[in-house]
Amino acid sequence: MPRPFRFGVNLLTPAPAAEWRAKCRRAEELGYDVILVPDHLGMVAPFPALVAAAEATERPRLGTFVLNAGFWNPALLAREVATTDALTGGRLELGLGTGYVPAEHEAAGLPYGSPGERVDHLRRTVAELDRLLGSPEHQPRPARPRVPLLIGANGDRMLRLAAEHADIAAFTGARPGRTPGGLEPLTAEELDERVARYRSVAAGRAQEAELNLLLQLVAVTDDPGPVLKPLLERQSQLTLDDALALPIVLAGPLEDVVERVRAQRERFGFSYLTVLEPYMEAFAPVMEQLREESA
Repeated sequence: MPRPFRFGVNLLTPAPAAEWRAKCRRAEELGYDVILVPDHLGMVAPFPALVAAAEATERPRLGTFVLNAGFWNPALLAREVATTDALTGGRLELGLGTGYVPAEHEAAGLPYGSPGERVDHLRRTVAELDRLLGSPEHQPRPARPRVPLLIGANGDRMLRLAAEHADIAAFTGARPGRTPGGLEPLTAEELDERVARYRSVAAGRAQEAELNLLLQLVAVTDDPGPVLKPLLERQSQLTLDDALALPIVLAGPLEDVVERVRAQRERFGFSYLTVLEPYMEAFAPVMEQLREESA
């Protein structure tokens, strides 16, 4: 049996307290299972934003999507994770990644490092979090013995790290682009290869991880051309048909989009989908129809 769908929304835009709480309540009303926040300069500070989201909602899980490990000292991060899990009543899901924007590290006065150095730092961070949060002597204590871990991955070393440690393996559906901090989308065939690579290194797991995909664009429309125009301008190598076939793009009539979601779960195993805040409302009827079909 396929794993049941879960849906998350990544809230990108900072807002005053009342507006932030209203936005989180709206995500809950629409049926999202997880309220997520990123870790970029110029966006919300992850942990206080999640505590505020917990106070405004009752049902959704709350997650980081994903923390830039280079911003964090593992011991200080363990304190943040334990405190946030406790204050949210055990609703936290911890998402970690290496970071991909050199300018943010420069602005923060932190080293960016080579790809290998960033993966090594993330590996040390995961090990240290396991050690600290797994110790009964660590204070503060999280609400649960172990906070679920999501790792965002694409390269071979990151896929191996996710296979070894993550409860949720999150696929970006993109690779680093030609410009620093830029991303280029993967075709379905390229994503097939990445998922196959992950499955090969995860073959010995006692329990399968949940597989996540971050959707970059969602539009329920009979005319997707205008919606996709900005993407085509940024990714000049793509035709309209190319863009419509990208796994990280869902655009078309409602029935077609719903069928694409089902087909991608069958093809890749993605049962947990994350949408970006600008598409929170647009994705709601897709979620509703998928849930009605599985009820």
